Amino acid sequence: MKQLVFLIMLALSTLANAQREKVQNYVNQYKDLAMAEMRRTGVPASITLAQGILESQSGESKLAQKSNNHFGIKCKTEWTGEKTYHDDDLRQECFRVYPSVEDSYKDHSDFLKNREYYTALFKLDPTDDKGWAYGLKKAGYATEKDYPTRLLKLINDFELHQYSVQALENKDLPTSNERLETKATIAPTTPANTPIVKSSAVTSMPLNNSPRLRVINQTKPPAEAEQEKMDSLVTQTAVAIENAQQEQELVKSNKENFKEPVKKAALYPSEPFSINHTKVIFAAAGTSTLSIANKYGISLSKLFDFNEMEQTDILDQDQLLFLEKKLKKGATDVYVCKAGETLTEIAQKEGVRLDALMEYNHLSKNSVLTNGQKLQLRAAEKAAGKNEKSPK
Repeated sequence: MKQLVFLIMLALSTLANAQREKVQNYVNQYKDLAMAEMRRTGVPASITLAQGILESQSGESKLAQKSNNHFGIKCKTEWTGEKTYHDDDLRQECFRVYPSVEDSYKDHSDFLKNREYYTALFKLDPTDDKGWAYGLKKAGYATEKDYPTRLLKLINDFELHQYSVQALENKDLPTSNERLETKATIAPTTPANTPIVKSSAVTSMPLNNSPRLRVINQTKPPAEAEQEKMDSLVTQTAVAIENAQQEQELVKSNKENFKEPVKKAALYPSEPFSINHTKVIFAAAGTSTLSIANKYGISLSKLFDFNEMEQTDILDQDQLLFLEKKLKKGATDVYVCKAGETLTEIAQKEGVRLDALMEYNHLSKNSVLTNGQKLQLRAAEKAAGKNEKSPK
């Protein structure tokens, strides 16, 4: 028995070592490309590498091998390049095909830089791996609940943070990122008698010693700089929580205080945004559906299909309209109904297919919902924690 256990443990250890070697080879192959993209756009090299490892299975996924797509990016309406089709959240979804891996990395950076709902990420410190990891999940890059922790584990296990630091040390920093520009101007103002840590020393330090603090905060002791970093993280978290609470109060006021109603339009951006990883707009009553379809480059029939609505020329009420096909699963497992809500309204609010909601909850389109009633937003096996793929 002891011999069998030993053999099993040896086999597992061999597999783990092989997997680690595979990941390290991927890092060695693409770290320079990730750093170049950080200098060009401001997307942290550590985050890019961790996403590439995770999404492409260290470059060995079918999508990476045959389509050079290392980040699982789907076609979306603006894509005009070559396409391929694979089963993901839905069957035979459209994914981008690139001439080379370099093109995939460049498009990944541009995808984050140029889409409105990732804008907040570029206000973070470029070496704030935790902020970026959780920010990507919040902005809708992936549906897996543990996506941020998986990215951070890769960054920690393979010391990917060092490549963001190396990119920052390069003088050719991206001018579009204000935080990067700020860090670039700090070094020359350091007093002459302050010791400067050389690049080789920085990159050889363990990840948990926060090497960026040795580079950026030259005049502060490591303990003080680390405390400032933690204080900043706590402040950012508190602000995010406060904003979420204010939004909830605004929604509550809109529904309950009929004497002083808040217009729904105030709750949503004027430009397309994302609900459950799907592009959507807020459209006011009286708007022509044809004008919406023409403005966003989709057919009128697809607009009606994406929103599971009857054909109409003019919208008779304010509503959310999706510009892409909604997912069949929600961002969370359960939704708690409020008084007066309909299944159709919840499907739009949560960005989930109406027919999927009906199936999961054994309801019809016109079922009457009660206040506090719980609706399943995912199929039973997925709600229980089945691993999911990222829709991007």
